[in-house]
Amino acid sequence: MTNEKPDWIRLHKALAIEAERGFTDLVGREYRFSEFLSLTLGKFPTGLPQTERRRWQGLAVQFASYPHLALEERQHLVAETRRYLSQLQQDEQGEDGKQGSRGAGEQRRINQLKIQKPKSPIVTEVSRRLAPKIDQKLSDLPEIGFKKADNLARLGLHTVRDLLFYYPRDHIDYARQVNIRELQAGETVTIVATVKRCNCFSSPKNQKLSILELVVKDNSGQIKIGRFYAGTRFSSRAWQESLKRRYPVGSILAACGLVKESKYGLTLDNPELEVLANPGDSIESLNIGRVVPIYGLTEGVVANTVRQAVIAALPAAANLKDPLPSGLRQKYGLMELKDAIANIHFPSDSAALQVARRRLVFDEFFYLQLGLLQRQQQARAIQTSAILVPRGQLVEKFHEILPFKLTGAQQRVLNDILNDLQKPVPMNRLVQGDVGSGKTVVAVLAILAAIQSGYQAALMAPTEVLAEQHYRKLVSWFNLLHLPVELLTGSTKTAKRRQIHSQLGTGELPLLVGTHALIQDSVNFQQLGLVVIDEQHRFGVEQRARLQQKGEQPHVLTMTATPIPRTLALTIHGDLDVSQIDELPPGRQKIQTTVLSGQQRNHAYDLIRREIVQGRQVYVVLPLVEESEKLDLRSAVDEHQKLQESVFPDFQVGLLHGRMSSAEKDESITKFRDNQTQVLVSTTVVEVGVDVPNATVMLIENAERFGLSQLHQLRGRVGRDAAQSYCLLMSSSRSPDAQQRLKVLEQSQDGFFISEMDMRFRGPGQVLGTRQSGVPDFTLASLVEDEEVLLLARQAAEKIIEMDVTLERWYLIKEELKYRYERLMGGAILT
Repeated sequence: MTNEKPDWIRLHKALAIEAERGFTDLVGREYRFSEFLSLTLGKFPTGLPQTERRRWQGLAVQFASYPHLALEERQHLVAETRRYLSQLQQDEQGEDGKQGSRGAGEQRRINQLKIQKPKSPIVTEVSRRLAPKIDQKLSDLPEIGFKKADNLARLGLHTVRDLLFYYPRDHIDYARQVNIRELQAGETVTIVATVKRCNCFSSPKNQKLSILELVVKDNSGQIKIGRFYAGTRFSSRAWQESLKRRYPVGSILAACGLVKESKYGLTLDNPELEVLANPGDSIESLNIGRVVPIYGLTEGVVANTVRQAVIAALPAAANLKDPLPSGLRQKYGLMELKDAIANIHFPSDSAALQVARRRLVFDEFFYLQLGLLQRQQQARAIQTSAILVPRGQLVEKFHEILPFKLTGAQQRVLNDILNDLQKPVPMNRLVQGDVGSGKTVVAVLAILAAIQSGYQAALMAPTEVLAEQHYRKLVSWFNLLHLPVELLTGSTKTAKRRQIHSQLGTGELPLLVGTHALIQDSVNFQQLGLVVIDEQHRFGVEQRARLQQKGEQPHVLTMTATPIPRTLALTIHGDLDVSQIDELPPGRQKIQTTVLSGQQRNHAYDLIRREIVQGRQVYVVLPLVEESEKLDLRSAVDEHQKLQESVFPDFQVGLLHGRMSSAEKDESITKFRDNQTQVLVSTTVVEVGVDVPNATVMLIENAERFGLSQLHQLRGRVGRDAAQSYCLLMSSSRSPDAQQRLKVLEQSQDGFFISEMDMRFRGPGQVLGTRQSGVPDFTLASLVEDEEVLLLARQAAEKIIEMDVTLERWYLIKEELKYRYERLMGGAILT
């Protein structure tokens, strides 16, 4: 191996793109991703300590075998490499590897992040002026004035503070200055060269388009570059001649932009240009030769207006009081707030931007976690909930009638719940578990603990299908225990509804199962002790809260079969206790999952026939009820007719969709459950709630239209018995991204890994499938890329709350929390 300085930016960029595209070993212009990493890591960085060389060389070897690794192994290797490179880069820029032998693990990595305070060149330049006040109106700043202030108000920017915390949505790095021969397509760079030829003319194809064409050279080569000016005001010959005079032959020119291929070879795409008096002069442009901030804009507000306004406001950053104590900043390697604000807008280089962003991302996570933990502690201070008896005759009898033993994971989660129920503090626990992991049995044991303690319980589900499924299961068990249970939905008849209301009020009815109907004003419990909410993310914040308000601080157990990535769980459920059922009942076989094209449809039908002949049943799921003119998708109604008449005329084909009446749905599900129909054509209404162990095939049409988490949920409708089951993902899409997503389902049945990948592909809000799920709207932070910072912020918040839950010891943190938490969460109570 040779020694050379690594190109950190290209390495980080390659790893980031590979992660974004689903770890598929992307093919670049010259190399595959794995080849590029293996070759680049084949050279030791200059000054790499001997102790680190073996690990560096090991990474090169691992990437050589990257094409042969499983998806989970690729994901792990890329994540580890990104962390390791960040650590080494900080060594190089910070303490030059001097701390290589100090400590180990997380503390060592944090120590290596101790920050020198890089000053933004813009801040250095303007800090000599009198700094404006933080709360000063923008119209009061002479550099902005009333007209520009009115424009900035369209972006919600009214004060200096608003501008300072209006973070760029992206940055373009023009700080890297290179020679012409070093240009590579796809990079953003700055060159300084001599003008060899200059011309300005109207486009032969469009007289309203003027083109400035320059040939520039340095001691390594020459290139042709051009800029375009659209509009009649640029088409006059006089204007074109005046533009030519700005760039005379022989003048020194600084140009920055994206390097791309053209018919003349490499060029800069519509570059920014500045003429320098001498080759060594500093560049005065806001864009050229620096890391340029890209802000969110709106109609009538141009980029340079925001940049110039930020420059006018930046001196005020020096007067910002940092709420985080210096000891906490030092422990977690955080830049001081004023320096972070300066460098998030106009960083001195990419390294300063990275460190500034890390501090501000930490802040976003820290104040959210602080708010969630404070609310959790305040809830735990309430001592008015019912103390429920975890053991008794009902619980023991239920264990006797169960035809199976609880799995180790079920027993562990049950113990968590029963321990909570014995305390006067209201339980607030989330149980996560894959489809078929046995969450319902655990919930029933909690319900029985409430009933035998003299209290009532409520179980709320998001759909009538799921509520009906829970009700059927509970009736079969509760009849053996001689306990009444009722179902309340929008379809419940008036007379039955009145009877249920009456029995709830007198306490005769110990358990009520239902949908949103449970939160109606007319539903009143005599003594509600436990609330169970299934698929809780499908309910709005207010709906969940209203059910809890039916009792005096009842214990709350929420359940979800949608695995939630750890970062997302911490963000939206950071005030909950979380238990996970990570074990399926014994005897279940892995579901064989296959992605099929339209040409392979007959293979799917052959498998379906074979399974039906053996006495099994089949789901066929489609995204639409009826044909859409806008989307070329197979509709459930049309598909049902086709399958019954043309494909499977010898079998009975049923239909289920959300537009059917409750009675029609019940009839369709009952026929399928009783094997009177062998094929059930359905929309996603079967995603939760339909439990038919005899079904062994799930065929999903237009699978690319679904999210990975939803496909995993649908797949969970089969494989609920000991027989081999199959999931067929039918897709006519030729999109590489769609195929990559579906391949994840082929390669993994781990719901949490699938949800992580789903979040990478679609974002956190889409994973939960609802806008009501309460995902905070972060400005900088990414739940996909910033997991490490989130965990550190959670750790810091826990320590602060542990020392003083009221935050009286940290007045600045308390004030900042009030401001940020309310804005981030919109004042909503999430859980």
